[in-house]
Amino acid sequence: MKMIRFPLGPEVPALGQGTWNMGEKSSRKQDEVRALQLGLDLGMTLIDTAEMYGEGGAEEVVGAALAGRRDQAFIVSKVYPHNASFEGAQQACERSLRRLKTDCIDLYLLHWQGHHPLAETFDAFETLRKAGKIKAYGVSNFDLESMEEALTYGAPATNQVLYNLTKRGIEFDLLPWARQRRMPLMAYSPLETSGREQAALLDNPALKLVADAHNVTPAQIALAWVLHQDGVIAIPKAVDPVHLRANRAAADIVLSSDDLAALDRAFPPPRRRRPLDMR
Repeated sequence: MKMIRFPLGPEVPALGQGTWNMGEKSSRKQDEVRALQLGLDLGMTLIDTAEMYGEGGAEEVVGAALAGRRDQAFIVSKVYPHNASFEGAQQACERSLRRLKTDCIDLYLLHWQGHHPLAETFDAFETLRKAGKIKAYGVSNFDLESMEEALTYGAPATNQVLYNLTKRGIEFDLLPWARQRRMPLMAYSPLETSGREQAALLDNPALKLVADAHNVTPAQIALAWVLHQDGVIAIPKAVDPVHLRANRAAADIVLSSDDLAALDRAFPPPRRRRPLDMR
């Protein structure tokens, strides 16, 4: 699998696993645990979660999935903005550690920018890092101006943003800026989220033609396109084993220049700056 290296950090697979909507119903927990474990078996060892997902429920699912195999996974979690004060972020991290059943989070992110000063949040992150509670920190849903501000207060390892074929706004400024600094971006919702938006993506005729040419599904081509992007980590969420295996297979698809050109015509890259897309 294609690997991505964080600044001054480890390599991780370009294809990870998301957990949004996990941990919300106890009746689904065992299926979700098994899904994450299958993903690990398939090499998707980066697992992204957040205290917001299921109000901690998703972190509990991750903790259960990693029982006896914590060393096989790279855990990313996120703190709520309203918890991101100096003391609040440290307390939130401790709660996440308990739910995850681990003593250290590999990468800890500010979920989006709130009212607490960023300098204060990063001071908390540095305190957690020095204490061995986290190995690195970063942000999520930051536009270019916010990222430039972030660099004045600390050294974020990544920025997690909404990115897929229908949401390409970051290509105009944020993605080139990150590449110049060798800062990987994490793409959430690489296959879109809502039924209407996902249908608009996966029912696109051009996408279907490329998929037919490779004898795969449109979803696999859409995911392969994200994985093709330099310095981008995709974190789709899947519980169905069929979907998990399809996601893993997408990482092996090689898109030709003709494929990429066809997708650019169907989903044009940005020609001007756009507000950051967020979910």
